[in-house]
Amino acid sequence: MNARWRAALRLASLQLALSPEAFWRLSLAEWRALTEAPAAPALDRAALDALIARFPDDPIPWEIP
Repeated sequence: MNARWRAALRLASLQLALSPEAFWRLSLAEWRALTEAPAAPALDRAALDALIARFPDDPIPWEIP
């Protein structure tokens, strides 16, 4: 058994508490749904404005007075 399968089995048994039988019955789509990172929430306008204020763009060289 290679290292990737050992890591997958360790994750399934220790963190997801799946039995070996349940692990091997999972489809690839089910495995991905269990192990993928959650999607990051979308920024609302207030959060975008806060980022713009915190990290302003450098001035454009030809617009410097």
